[in-house]
Amino acid sequence: METVDVVMLTKNSERLLKQCVKSIYENVPVHNLIVVDGSSTDGTLAILEEFNRRHRNVRVLTDNGSRGKARETGIRNVETNWFVFVDSDVILCRDWFKKAKRHVKSGVGAVWGVDVPGDVRNSLVTKALQWMEARVFAIRGGCHDILIRRSAVKDIRIPAELHTLEDAYIKEWILNRKYKVVVSYTSNCRHYKTTENLFSVENTVSTLREFRRMGLVMERFVYAGVFTLVWIFQELSSRSEKGRLP
Repeated sequence: METVDVVMLTKNSERLLKQCVKSIYENVPVHNLIVVDGSSTDGTLAILEEFNRRHRNVRVLTDNGSRGKARETGIRNVETNWFVFVDSDVILCRDWFKKAKRHVKSGVGAVWGVDVPGDVRNSLVTKALQWMEARVFAIRGGCHDILIRRSAVKDIRIPAELHTLEDAYIKEWILNRKYKVVVSYTSNCRHYKTTENLFSVENTVSTLREFRRMGLVMERFVYAGVFTLVWIFQELSSRSEKGRLP
């Protein structure tokens, strides 16, 4: 596993895209960066072209369907035996791939990196939030930073209507093929969600659907409440900093 393909979904992702892609190239041996874009109208494509001029291995595909369809398009274009899904609003930790690779053994189909809200630095709060995130992943999956064995998903058919919970579908597919899905606390990422994302229609629908299949509804409420407060604080801090710029 000398190099791996990286698959990323984008649509008007310029807010954090440059920092995200920079962290990918610094911490993952990239064979190809496969970007499935939903017809971005901001600076997303220009940023990707900038990285392609530098690395010569960025492939941009256009897919205006659901997130499920976009993820399947990305998987279909993977060439390496293992690949990585990275969301466009995360920054990978140092040596992400090296740390994730330690969990790769026979029978392992995926290694998922635990995330934490972007600007949280307190170690105790970080550990608590990561524990909560890992609990949610055990129930519904996640694809913001995950290393996947291609043979575990090569025949996957993700329902085209899945704009939410497509990550849960991928996790269950891998488990149903008798592979293990490992949670890694060391190969993690910083997740810079915005309040607009948190309260979006897609996120609300996803949460409501999750309640139908969760046995830990109260835990989910606590988790969502804590993350809401953290993201609101982060958003207010970000706007305050912008207001001080000349």
